[in-house]
Amino acid sequence: MKIKFCGAAMAVTGSCYLINFEGGNILVDCGMRQGADAKSEYGASEFAFDPASINAVLITHAHIDHTGLIPLLVKRGYAGPIFATTATARLGTIMLPDSAHIQEQDAEYETRKNLRAGKPPAEPMYTMQDAENALKYFKPVHYQETVDVFPGIKARFTDVGHLLGSSAIEIWVEEKGKTTHIAFSGDIGQKDQPILNDPQSVQGADYLIMESTYGDRDHQIRTETEKEMQFAQLLKEGIARGGNIVIPSFAIGRTQELLYYIKRFLRNGTVPGLERVPVYVDSPLGIRATQIYASCEMECYDDEAKAASRSGDMFEFSTLRIAETADESKLINTQKESHIVISSSGMCDAGRIRHHLKHNLYRADSTVIFVGYQAIGTLGRLLVDGAKKVKMFGEQIMVNATIESIDGFSGHADKSGILEWLQGIPKKPGKIFLVHGERKVIKSFAVTIRGLGYDVVTPEPYEEFDLLTGGMQLPETVGSPVVLRDRAQQLTDTVAELRRLMHILVDASSGDANRFMPLEADIKALADEMEGVLNKKQG
Repeated sequence: MKIKFCGAAMAVTGSCYLINFEGGNILVDCGMRQGADAKSEYGASEFAFDPASINAVLITHAHIDHTGLIPLLVKRGYAGPIFATTATARLGTIMLPDSAHIQEQDAEYETRKNLRAGKPPAEPMYTMQDAENALKYFKPVHYQETVDVFPGIKARFTDVGHLLGSSAIEIWVEEKGKTTHIAFSGDIGQKDQPILNDPQSVQGADYLIMESTYGDRDHQIRTETEKEMQFAQLLKEGIARGGNIVIPSFAIGRTQELLYYIKRFLRNGTVPGLERVPVYVDSPLGIRATQIYASCEMECYDDEAKAASRSGDMFEFSTLRIAETADESKLINTQKESHIVISSSGMCDAGRIRHHLKHNLYRADSTVIFVGYQAIGTLGRLLVDGAKKVKMFGEQIMVNATIESIDGFSGHADKSGILEWLQGIPKKPGKIFLVHGERKVIKSFAVTIRGLGYDVVTPEPYEEFDLLTGGMQLPETVGSPVVLRDRAQQLTDTVAELRRLMHILVDASSGDANRFMPLEADIKALADEMEGVLNKKQG
C-alpha cells in the first residue's frame, strides 16, 4: 500500500493524495494548483496518474484548491463515485460550474490574442459541460456515517468547522488480511466561529495527513467576541466618515459570516446608524452560496445558527440589497447615499470588487475593510502593505481611503488551534505527514510537533510513501529540466516580488531606490545562476 502526494506537498494549493492498494486506487481531494503552485512539474492541468485508473474519489470540502480539477479528472476518463458531505456536494453545484466559466472566459481571452498573433485558438482546461458531467458522480454522505467506498475501503467524514460541509476523512483499507487506518485532516477551522460547529478531532489513525497553513503563527484575534467587536468598531468609524464601506470578500463562507454579523448588529443596535445604510451583496456566486447556507441541513450549524434558522432566514434584513447582474453592479457606484458593498474576489485580483475600489479608493471618506488573507502579488496585498497609489484598468488610482484589516476572519485554525485538534485525537497517530502549507511553515511546524513526541514526515511534491516498508521514494523526474525550470522560475518570481516591495518602501519613505539595489542584484544573480544550470542540462 502506498500514498503519493500529488498536490499540496510543500505548497498551499492543489490538495490531492493518491492511495494505491492491492484492490485499486482511490483519490482524496482533486484540487486546482493555483499561483506559483501551477508552475510545478505538472503545471496547472496535468495529473501524476491516469484518471481512468482511479476507482473512487473522496472530497474534504468544496474550495477550489480541493475540488477544482474534478471536472478535468472526469474529462480525462474518470467515471467513478465522488464521495462528499451533503453540503459539500451542494456547494459543488455552484463552485465547479463557476470555475468552468472562468476557464472558458480565460480561453476566450487567450484565443483573441492568439488570433491576432496568427496562433491557434486556446482551449479551456474544462468547460461548463465538463463541470455538469462531473456533478453527476457526486455521492452525498452525512457526518459520522461510515460508507463503503470500494471493496476493501470504508470511510467516515467528521466536521472540522472550516466551511459549510468541510470534513476530515478517516479511511480504513483492508489489504492482505490487515486493516490500515488513514486520516486526512482537510482544512481545520477555528473554534467559536459563527454558523459552523467547532472542529471535531478524528478518533485516531495509523497515518495522519494534516494541514499546516498557519503552523508557524497564531491569529492576533482568537475569539469570536474580539472579532465581532473589531468589525463593529470599524463599521462605526466608516459610517462616521460619511463615505462608503467596501469589503472585499470570498464568496463562499466569508460573505455569509459578514451578513450574519451585520444582522446581529442590527438586531442588537450595536452599530449606531447602520440601520440607515444599504448593504449590497455584489457577487452572483456569493448570492447563490448564501441561499445554500440558509437552507442547509442542521448538522452543519452550531446551536445559535440552528435557532436562527428555525426563526427565519439567518441572513435576511431590511437594508440588504442584491446585485445579481452586471448592470445592477454598476448602479451601486452611481448611488449618492453612503452604503456598504460586499463583493468578490477576496484578494481583489479579479471580479466586481475592482470596480468598487476604483470608485472609492481615491475618496478620503471611504473605508476598505479586508477580512481575509491577502497573498503576495495581489492588489489586496498591495493595499494592505500601504501602497499610496495602484494601477487599475489602465489608470493610476490614488489611495486616500482608510484601509483596515481584521485578522480573525480566517477560516483556518492557527498554530494553537491545529495543535489542539491534533492533541484531541484519542488514539495517537503512528506517523504524521504535514501538507498544505508554505515550505518554511511546514518545516517550522514539523519541529514543533516532533517536540511533542510525534513521528513527522514532510513529503516533497509527488513523493511516494510505502506503508509496507516505511520508505519514501522521490519521483524520477526530480532533477529533470522541468523541475530545474520550476526552481529557476521561483527565483525569478522572487526578484519580481523584491522589486514590488522596494517600490512600496520607496513610496512610504520617499527614499532612494538605489539603496535596495544590492539585495536585488544578489537575488538576480542567483536566478541567473540557476538559469545557467538549466541551460547546461538541456544542452
